[in-house]
Order: sequence, then structure tokens, then C-alpha cells
Amino acid sequence: MTMSDVQLKEAIDTLKETGVRITPQRHAILEYLIHSMAHPTADDIYKALEGKFPNMSVATVYNNLRVFREVGLVKELTYGDASSRFDYVTTDHYHVICDECGKIVDFHYPGLDEVEQLASHVTGFKVRNHRMEIYGTCDNCSMNKEH
Repeated sequence: MTMSDVQLKEAIDTLKETGVRITPQRHAILEYLIHSMAHPTADDIYKALEGKFPNMSVATVYNNLRVFREVGLVKELTYGDASSRFDYVTTDHYHVICDECGKIVDFHYPGLDEVEQLASHVTGFKVRNHRMEIYGTCDNCSMNKEH
């Protein structure tokens, strides 16, 4: 079994444990999210799966993403633009975002976990989580500007 197969099985087990029925659409949306490194929008997911599920609507995709978010399988990423992007929850990680094309790339840096403890200690807050975004220009957009 590949890592993504294991993640899919664990995600389906999590849904079953919380009483969520596993429909073919839910299975396909989850599988797409787990395999996607592109942090897709609901529309991206809909377009990728509409051939397989011609009766599925964008609303169906949104509703399923909401269910996955509530169960803790998916994070909704909002960066001020019109559409949210969705990320299958694996380990804690951060995002590097291209100012030009909006591409989002995962970035791991465990040392930042201490920031929550420091923030809690300094402010007295009970810190729930944190999010860090790094902005720049991806290789592809940088090369396009040079030509």
C-alpha cells in the first residue's frame, strides 16, 4: 500500500467512526485531495471529477468539503482572494504562496512549534493554533518575467 492509500483508508475510517456515510462522490473527492499537491479549489475538484460523476454539482463538492473540514480531515485555506483552497490535513506545515499565479507549496519547519508556547507564555493566551504564510514569486513566474 502506498502512503496515499493508507491516508485514504484512515480518512474513510475516520468518516465511518463519526457516522458519515461513504458515498462514491465522497470517496472520489477525498482521494483527489489526498493525491493533489496543488491545494485545489472546490471548482478544481468539481472539474476533475465531473467526467466520472456527471450528476455531481459544485454544491455537492462544497458540502462534502464542509463535512471533511468539520471532521478535521481538510483545512480550508483563505488568502483574501475569491475562492478558498483545500488542503488534506497531514502533518503541521506552512505554505509558500506565489504573488503572481497563486501557486501554493507546502513547507515543513518543526522549529516554529515553539512559537505557540512562547506566545502563550508572553501573553497568557491559551493558544489554539497558528498559521504562517510566506509570499514570493515561484520559479515559473520568475522565468516568465525574464523572457
